[in-house]
Amino acid sequence: MESARPATSATGGDTTLDAREVARFERLAGEWWDANGKFRPLHRQGPARLSFIREALTRHFERPAGEIKPLKSITILDVGCGGGLVCEPLCRLGGEVTGIDPTEETIAVARAHAEAQGLAIGYRAVRAETLREAGESFDAVVCLEVIEHVPDVAMILKTISGLVRPGGMLVISTLNRTWKSYALAIIAAEYVLGWLPRGTHDWQRFVTPEELKGQLRGAGFATPRLSGIVYDVMRDEWRLDPDTDVNYMAAAARPG
Repeated sequence: MESARPATSATGGDTTLDAREVARFERLAGEWWDANGKFRPLHRQGPARLSFIREALTRHFERPAGEIKPLKSITILDVGCGGGLVCEPLCRLGGEVTGIDPTEETIAVARAHAEAQGLAIGYRAVRAETLREAGESFDAVVCLEVIEHVPDVAMILKTISGLVRPGGMLVISTLNRTWKSYALAIIAAEYVLGWLPRGTHDWQRFVTPEELKGQLRGAGFATPRLSGIVYDVMRDEWRLDPDTDVNYMAAAARPG
């Protein structure tokens, strides 16, 4: 697997990638496209997340939202793409999509699934640092359910900022650090309902909206637009909502 020299902390640790997290997802590589398996929450959240991304990008790039392929010719990078759950619908909307993930096994699964669907997606088993050092850049970058798994959020956002072209946009999804998120995203989702494997999340790494705003400003982005994603128990579905207490998304432009 191609890799860049990792950013390190004062103690010598990797600040933008946690090897234990990578190993955990590597073990689950074969389950990405099982809609009722370990990644069921991501499958269920998919329509709401895609709705936010589509609206953010069509608004920012001034595309008619009613078009069949409103993202046509927009280059999009998915950082931490996993099995390609977001890359594929973005490609179907016309985006020129590249997906990167640090594990070869996960990328192999994503590539095979896309090929079976006849989708041209550029999957690469590399880190964001590799692309930045090579001088690559994109109109838009999406980074979903990733930053709460890395040791240094500010560092990964600065790395990603170099991959967003001036005038481009970054879309993030993550979890807020509240007692409500601890109760729902960890206790309920991992231990009571079993939606996620135990140990999937570390509550201390969750990021509050105010922290994210400050870190985005430090990385050169404008103040983001936020939306929560909440679970509707009665309908068994996820929807966009002003409530950002647990899951939320952010769209931030890079001034150009």
